[in-house]
Amino acid sequence: MDNTQVQLLPGAISEMLASAADTGVLTLGDRYGLMAAVLDETLEEQERRAINRLLRAVIRGRLQVI
Repeated sequence: MDNTQVQLLPGAISEMLASAADTGVLTLGDRYGLMAAVLDETLEEQERRAINRLLRAVIRGRLQVI
């Protein structure tokens, strides 16, 4: 069984949020970053809210996943 720890880079979520707002898309790299963020049990509440905003934007069609 693989116990590889996925580590999110500091500031990655705010960078994803800014990039997605600018481009209107979530990239494959963004998707991996979101996966790492979801698995990170030490996320701050503000980061969790940012992730929720990104996911709501995808659901509402405001962001395209490429």
